[in-house]
This record gives sequence, structure tokens and C-alpha cells, in this order.
Amino acid sequence: MSATSTSGSVAGATSEDIFRLSTAMDSTDLTESSSNSTVTQTLPFSSGNPRIEEIRGIMHLYRDDSPNSNLPVGRKPLVCVLAVPNHMTYADFCQFCGSFIQHILEMRIVRNDGDEDQYSVLIRFDGQESADNFYKHFNGKRFSSMEVEVCHVLFTVDVQFTASIEHAHTSPASSTEQPSCPVCLERLDQEMGGILTTICNHSFHCSCISKWTDSSCPVCRYCQQQPEKSKCSVCETLENLWICVICGFVGCGRYKEGHAIRHWKETQHCYSLELETRRVWDYVGDNYVHRLIQSKTDGKLVELNTCMHTGDYGSCECSKDFGTGEVLFSSKLEALHTFLQIVDEYNDLLTSQLENQRTYFESLLLEAKEETEKEISESVDKAVGSRLQKLQSKLDKHMEEKKFLDEVNVNLMKNQDFWKSKILEIEERERKALKIRDEKIEALEEQLRGLMAYIEAENTEEHVSGSSEITNGMVVSMEGTNSNAKNASRSSNRRRN
Repeated sequence: MSATSTSGSVAGATSEDIFRLSTAMDSTDLTESSSNSTVTQTLPFSSGNPRIEEIRGIMHLYRDDSPNSNLPVGRKPLVCVLAVPNHMTYADFCQFCGSFIQHILEMRIVRNDGDEDQYSVLIRFDGQESADNFYKHFNGKRFSSMEVEVCHVLFTVDVQFTASIEHAHTSPASSTEQPSCPVCLERLDQEMGGILTTICNHSFHCSCISKWTDSSCPVCRYCQQQPEKSKCSVCETLENLWICVICGFVGCGRYKEGHAIRHWKETQHCYSLELETRRVWDYVGDNYVHRLIQSKTDGKLVELNTCMHTGDYGSCECSKDFGTGEVLFSSKLEALHTFLQIVDEYNDLLTSQLENQRTYFESLLLEAKEETEKEISESVDKAVGSRLQKLQSKLDKHMEEKKFLDEVNVNLMKNQDFWKSKILEIEERERKALKIRDEKIEALEEQLRGLMAYIEAENTEEHVSGSSEITNGMVVSMEGTNSNAKNASRSSNRRRN
């Protein structure tokens, strides 16, 4: 199966057909990349179930020898994530992709040849920008903080499918791609969401497989799962098993541990089916009842006639005498008629007794209901009365507190008026005292200015004369004059104070 096979429409193509179509469309690019082997590298891969169909191919990848800022020229929105550890499930990888899962058109899981512990993922995006952002964000990033494995992302030049090996024996899990998702049963349309193709060539919606926590493929697990063998629910033996027709309990027969009959004694489920012979046993009647048939006349269950057998000429014959059988049948019919009459009388009597009991118990229920309602009403009235009494006492207490607070408020208002007048008096007194003090300060300032002027004049005269002809008597007289002036100023200050 070559890579240039373009048969079939794109809408109905499987996932590997989509890669093949893209390969055929880009065969020119593949030729150019092969001519320039220094830019690209090849990586063989395989996919599919080896017991059904194995697909082999080659991926042409750009080499990872340039920094992230220099993206390959001529790249496509197709990348390959290499060396994903096997313990990372499909759901884990979808969760690892994060918000980029919305821009993924197709995701294909492939097997690395010669490496059983890792797999690779081919991813096709809806645009080149999404592929570039995915490469820049995840290339060189760890898959998780607890692991040492690093995500290696390479741009893919092309994918070439080289061979498809179909084996003779087939498995219930067919490798043919289904037109709908096995999980949600919706069509596998890329416009509705990304498509993930597992390593066994089964396709799902990415949103559906992201909810599958198991590492196995859901389709393969369902198809390859073997039915469990029936065993006794108690001793787990596999022989002489009986299943309860009522509840499905599986127990062993009387030739083993007898758990089936013990189940009947505990639950009174009297019908049990033998798994090996498919015969039904009635524990109450102590016989097989699988040969009971329904009568067309009255719909009752009757036992199938066992005396009839096929003769040598294919006709039905009776093993007993016909007359004896007719008499026996008539006697049984009369006994059955008598029994039915007794049953009817018993049913009538039972019905009347049940009606009387119903009336009696309904009257008891009515009395109990009335008594209960009366007790409830009394309890409610009592509870409401006690509650009202408590509320009334609280109300009286609060009214007294309010009255006391009103009196306190009146007294406080009176005190407020008194203290307001006091404050006004004090303010007026302080205002007058401030005025007197200001006047004293002004007088003192005038005296101080006069004194300073006198001192300055005296200093000026001493400086102008500058001679030593001033006698001691004059100096003394001047000092006496200064002392008299100081005493006069002190006496004036005392009088003002």
C-alpha cells in the first residue's frame, strides 16, 4: 500500500487515508526534502493490532538542531511528539495538550519500531499558527513535574505509509474504521472536534477519549473481554450450579455444599434453574416444573401430558387404557370443580373479612389522627402561651428601662444647658483676661523699645567721644542714672500688676 494512494473521497476516508491523501498532495515537497537530507530525518513507525492488520510507514521530520525562534521554512501544520512514555494514557496526553486540543483536527498514535516503552503522536492542526504555538510551548517541556521525560516536538514534512500486512485470522475487534465514535455514537467529523486514532487503528473524538482513564482501547477491551464463568456465590465452585429465577443468586446443588437450597430456605425463592441442563426445580413441590404449560381455556399452568408418545407410524398413542384415563380425568375434573368452589367461597369470606378489617383500621387511624391533631394543637397553644408570656415580661422590662433612660436624658439636657452657660461665662472671662494681658504686653513692649533706644543712644555717645577724658564721677553718675531708670520701670510694672 503506497503513500500516493488517493482513492476515495476525503469525507469518507479513514485516518490513515487522510495522511495518505496529504502525502499524495505533498509528494513534491517530499522529493525536495529527500534531496536535501541534511534538513530532514526519517523515522519508521507502525500501527494497528498485530493479530489483525499492521500498518507500517516512515515519517519525514525536520531536524531539531535550530533554536525555537528559527522555525523551519516550508513547514506544515503537522507535528510529531516523540518518545511519549507508555504509562501516559490517551486521556493524560489530551490533558497535557490543554487548550490546544480545540485546534487539533487529527491525532494519531503510532508505535516506534524497536522501542516498546514509548510511542509517538502525529498531530494535525487547523492552522499553521496553532502548530507554531504548540511547538514553542511544549518543545523541551516535561510531561509532568514528577517525571524526567521531556516532550520532543518536531515539525513533520510528510508521512509515508509503506506497507499494510493483513493476517489470515480475524479478531472480533475489526480494524475497519467506523463512521461514528464508539463512545458517543456521533459521526467522526473534524468540524465537530478533533479525532484521535489509537495505536490499534480505532478512532474516537478527543473529547470522548479524554474521559477514558484506562490505558487500553475501549473497543479492544470490549471486544476481547472474555465472559466470566459462573460460580457459586458462597464457595465459588464451578460444578453443579443452580441460579435463582427470582433474584439471580448462583449456588451449588445438594451434591456439593447445598448453597442453592439454603438460599431457598432463607429467602423462600422456590424456583431455581440448573445451569447445565436448563431445567427448573420447584423446592416447594419438590419436582421439576420446566414442563408446565399454560392452558388456552383458563390461562392456568398445567403439566404437560407425559403419557403420550409417538408410535411406530408417527401417530400419538396413550400408554394406558383410554377408558381408565377418561374416568380418572372425570374424577379429577370433579375434584377440581369442588376445589374451585371452595376457593371461591374462601375468597368471598376473605374479601368480606378484609373489608371489615379495613373499615376497623381506618376508624382507628381516624381516631389516632384526631387525637394527634388535638395533642399538637394543645402543645402549640401551650408553647405559644409560654412564649407570649416571656415576650411580655421582656417588653415590660424594656419599657422600664426606656422610662429610666428618658429621665436620665431629661437630666442630662438640663445639665447641658447649665454647663453651656458656664462655658460662656468662662469664655467671656478668658476673653477679658486675654485683652488685659495683650494691653500689658503692648505697654511692656513700648517700655522695652524705649529702653533699647536709650541703650543704643548711650552706646553711640560713648563711641563718638572715644576719649578717655571721662571722669570716674561722670561714669558713676551715669550708672546711678541707669539704676534709677531700672528701679522706676520695675515700680511701674508692679503697679500695673
